[in-house]
Amino acid sequence: MDRESGTALTYNRDTLPFPENLVPPATGMRNWEDIDPARHLFDWDEDEEARLRALVRAWVPPVLSGMAGWWQIERWCENQLDAIVRDRYGNWAQGWNWCYRYGGPIGSWVTGPSSVTTPEETATRVVAALLEWRQWLERTAQRFAELAPPPEASPENRSWHLERACVRLVTLTLDSGAEGAWYGQAALVLCWFLTTTGMGRTEADQAVESAIGGRFKSWVAPGHLLIESVGEDLAVGLTGHAPYQDHREREGLENLHDRP
Repeated sequence: MDRESGTALTYNRDTLPFPENLVPPATGMRNWEDIDPARHLFDWDEDEEARLRALVRAWVPPVLSGMAGWWQIERWCENQLDAIVRDRYGNWAQGWNWCYRYGGPIGSWVTGPSSVTTPEETATRVVAALLEWRQWLERTAQRFAELAPPPEASPENRSWHLERACVRLVTLTLDSGAEGAWYGQAALVLCWFLTTTGMGRTEADQAVESAIGGRFKSWVAPGHLLIESVGEDLAVGLTGHAPYQDHREREGLENLHDRP
C-alpha cells in the first residue's frame, strides 16, 4: 500500500502489550546522576545496532496517517520507539529525540510526523539520534570536569571559575544547534554542572534562575556581552566576589577552555 495515502489506522494506547504501556514513564532529566554517562554504561557494536534496528522496524506501521490523519500514527509510533529505547538502554537515553528545534541538541530526529517514514529509514534515524545523544552527554560530562573549580579554590578564584564555566556552557548549548527554547537547555546544563561541584539541586536552580532571569529569548542568539554578564551575575551570586582578576595568571586555563 501507498504509505502516504493509505487508510489511517487507529491504535489503542491503553491496550497491552504496546511498549509504551509496558515501560514505566521517563524519570525526567532534572538530575545529572540519572543521565551521567559515567554512571550508565553503553555497550554498542554492530550486533547491538542490528538488534535495535530490528526492534524499531517491527513497530513502524505499514500505513501512515499523514496530514489527512493529523499524523496520529506517526506520533503513536514515536511513543513506542521511545519506550523501546528507554527499556533497552535505561532512562539516561530519554533525550534521544530532544530535537534542536525544541531546545535540544539532537539533529538526527525531529518529531514523529517528520521522522517516521519507512521502517528502514526510521530505524536509521533512531540509531543516529541515540548515538548523537550519547556523544553529547559524554562531551558535556567532559566539559564539566574541565570547568570545575578546584576544591581548594578561594571564594575569589571560585568566582572566576564559575563565571568562565557559565560562559562556556551557555556557548556549548548554542553550539549544539538548539533553537526554540534553547535557554531551557542552557539552564538545565548549568544546574547539572553546579550539582557536580557539590551544590544541592534546589540551590543550583535558584542560582541559575536568578542569573538568567528571562534575559535569554527563544530563537535569539545572545551577544557575548550578555552571556558574560549572566556568567558574572551567577558567580557573584554564589560567592559574593567579582570574578575578574589579571587573566594572565590563568592564561593556560583560558586557552584550554577557548579551544575549538
